[in-house]
Amino acid sequence: MRFAFSWGGIGSAVLVLTGVLASAGQTQAQAQAQAQAQALKPFKDDLFAYPAILSSEGGDRHRVVDYSEARDIDQRDEVPERRARRQFVSTGVRKVQEDIALETGIGTIRHFAVGKPDGAAIITMYLHGQGGSRNQGVDDFTFGGNFNRIKNLMVANRGLYLSPDFSDFGDRGAAEITALLHHYAGRSPEAPIIVACGSMGGALCWKLARDPVIGPRLGGLLLLGSLSDKNFSTSAAFHARVPVVFGHGGSDKVFPVDGQERFFRSITAKAPDYPTRFVRFQTGTHGTPIRMTDWRAEINWMLAQSR
Repeated sequence: MRFAFSWGGIGSAVLVLTGVLASAGQTQAQAQAQAQAQALKPFKDDLFAYPAILSSEGGDRHRVVDYSEARDIDQRDEVPERRARRQFVSTGVRKVQEDIALETGIGTIRHFAVGKPDGAAIITMYLHGQGGSRNQGVDDFTFGGNFNRIKNLMVANRGLYLSPDFSDFGDRGAAEITALLHHYAGRSPEAPIIVACGSMGGALCWKLARDPVIGPRLGGLLLLGSLSDKNFSTSAAFHARVPVVFGHGGSDKVFPVDGQERFFRSITAKAPDYPTRFVRFQTGTHGTPIRMTDWRAEINWMLAQSR
């Protein structure tokens, strides 16, 4: 779908539909062609692709991925959990990275923007968890270089990557993120918006999903070692069939994987054809999905889902 926004301040907006991908009379071939046109081009796919798939079900809607600290941390990092090896990182992307203080009606929002601030083909935003900051989402060398990869993927595909600060995981934080999306969506009105939420940041993902304007505008939600929302099925995003991908460590002690898998299965039980899938990193811990999620594979899957 393509949308344009007309905003009247925080919490008040008019959503104007300018084009519908699956409009009456459009052929399946046309829809597939547009999905392929939106697909992200490769960037270091050989290094960041998932290791062995231990099991899968439902046409890859639920996958268990092999995970090994010896391979996925010790061999990938020059300094374990602190500095990825050089081949996993391309720092030239810093040339188009800005640390911005945006003045809005709700206050100043500090954030990093990487890529095209205007006319972006796609926007991806990362929302950090408890104790994090905007710096986490642009750190080139932590988490095995995976944040560096998403930055490079956005820049290579004429996109924009955002990593903001926010006050809390409640209503004020959600209002700040809404204001930031207001600003950039207005400058790239046709860009699908992917929001990835790490750990407690998921509380903001679910608040965005419930927003009657933002929810339907989203191109996808990516929950990384995060929490669930029992009311998701009543949200605007659910009714708009916004794709949702879960990445979770099989040994996560902060948000145990069993609870998140039950939540995933509750979505598919309520709506068997809902566009959602689950990636379980066997033996992985709380931070594993941030390190191991294949950004390109999951975003391309979300972009390919028709509504």
